[in-house]
Amino acid sequence: MTVIQAIILAIVEGLTEFLPVSSTGHLIIATALMGIEPSAFVKLFTVAIQLGTILSVVILYFKRFFRSWSFYLKLLVAFIPAAIFGLLFSDEIDNMLESSMTVAITLVLGGIVLLFVDKWFNAPRIDNSDDISYATALKIGFFQCLAMIPGMSRSGATIVGGMTQKLSRKAAAEFSFFLAVPTMFGATAKKLLDFYKDGNQFTSDEYSVLLIGNIVGFIVAIIAIKSFIGYVTKYGFKAFGWYRIVVGGIIIAMLLSGHSLSVL
Repeated sequence: MTVIQAIILAIVEGLTEFLPVSSTGHLIIATALMGIEPSAFVKLFTVAIQLGTILSVVILYFKRFFRSWSFYLKLLVAFIPAAIFGLLFSDEIDNMLESSMTVAITLVLGGIVLLFVDKWFNAPRIDNSDDISYATALKIGFFQCLAMIPGMSRSGATIVGGMTQKLSRKAAAEFSFFLAVPTMFGATAKKLLDFYKDGNQFTSDEYSVLLIGNIVGFIVAIIAIKSFIGYVTKYGFKAFGWYRIVVGGIIIAMLLSGHSLSVL
């Protein structure tokens, strides 16, 4: 992987990680178009650059992260379901990740949900994510487990989960951002552990590429988060729904025409 390719992937990750459009699906398209082979380092890179994106959440919401212990406990409660499911079904999840068609179909199905979610859950009672209960946090955590299906989108699943619990679009999106921190940190730690367990080592060039990727992802994610909150608060999720349907349709068309997409 070249530095330019790493920067492009980091931009894709930073733009899509916190939007309900599936960063996995977009990384598949980007790596396929650039002809990047899915080596052990490339697979690790696409997960490890999440450290930069989760740092953007901590910086943007710095005061919220250091306000009270109850905040951390709610995140822990919401994180537990995904942690358990991830450990129990890691092999099954990896098998699903091998299917490009699964990613494409899930993109389309998730897009259809986003077309109607604003109508289905249009009577929010909670406009501040700090006001959610532990029970609500746990329910949102179970929704996050849906994101283990490649192409579902972690942010999309948790935002919809929050809206089913009477959170406003803004509150649901913000809690999704906060929940990303322990979830993505845990995923990165596990990927790093697996990388070393398999006998792999970083080269000096790979360290540089990973550092650059995280810096770029951090900057782009800050811009994406700020823009996303303002947009969904005013306009909702329909545009993202159509976007997912179009992207999923493109992947399906590519697969049916004989193109091979290397899944990460």
